[in-house]
Amino acid sequence: MKIDAPPWREIHLPGLGPLRIRDSGPPGCGPDAPTILLIHGWTVSADLNWCRTYEPIARRARVIAWDQRGHGPGGIRARGRMRMEDLADDAAAVVRALGVDRATAVGYSMGGAVAQAMWRRHPDLLDGLVLCATAMAYGLTAKERRDVAVMGASSLSARLAAAVGRNDLGWRAARRAGERQTGASMGIGDADFDRWAWDETKAGSLDHVLRAAWNLGRFDSSDWIHEVDVAHAVVICGDDDVVPTARQRQLAHALPDATIVEIDADHSACVRRPDLFIPALGRALDAVHGPAQQ
Repeated sequence: MKIDAPPWREIHLPGLGPLRIRDSGPPGCGPDAPTILLIHGWTVSADLNWCRTYEPIARRARVIAWDQRGHGPGGIRARGRMRMEDLADDAAAVVRALGVDRATAVGYSMGGAVAQAMWRRHPDLLDGLVLCATAMAYGLTAKERRDVAVMGASSLSARLAAAVGRNDLGWRAARRAGERQTGASMGIGDADFDRWAWDETKAGSLDHVLRAAWNLGRFDSSDWIHEVDVAHAVVICGDDDVVPTARQRQLAHALPDATIVEIDADHSACVRRPDLFIPALGRALDAVHGPAQQ
């Protein structure tokens, strides 16, 4: 499926190897425009998360995006940990490899946890945060802790399936389990888009993705998120049952001075409701950078 996206280029991350990134280059408004890191959510790829967002945001800023470790067709497949802190270190490595002084991290869902961890670990690299459809902590209820424990334990089976060339079997089983749990089929109801979205998702390493879920369940920024000292904003999805809206609001109010933009949409707003999400993201970026230059 053709999407309106910045071109791919390959960079090298020390100790990790090559990584394919989307890089729009400086926009028409000039080389002094901000650099925005688009950090995608769990299970999806950069293109799946941001396909509706690339073009409008690239008008105002340099846009950088990549498939996170183990995700999508391009995510690094290095062995090792899948903590949010490790993914934040990957993002920092991208910034350094590009020679960018400071960037604004825009994180969606799990990407919001990564963005928070990036500020905590690499504050010198960030000039702003925009946290979308995300929270301070994920593994809070007994059910959530049980679910992420099961996913963590299942990662070995996924690794064995991939070793014998049957990564597809694991992904199909995971999809069936997700649909049973939510009571809804995956997708947005557009057959071509849904087919492409499924291809993007199952191109990822199920082992890595499951370990990411286990580690996301252990992430908790509540002890330090009030210390954020860069300009920041929160985009809340007001009808979200994946990351409950109440937790998104808790994050917004725990931050020291967040601009809050709430939209009437579910967790898939970035894809399903770009008519709401893109203006909301624009308002959040205006709060961080000032109004976009024309």
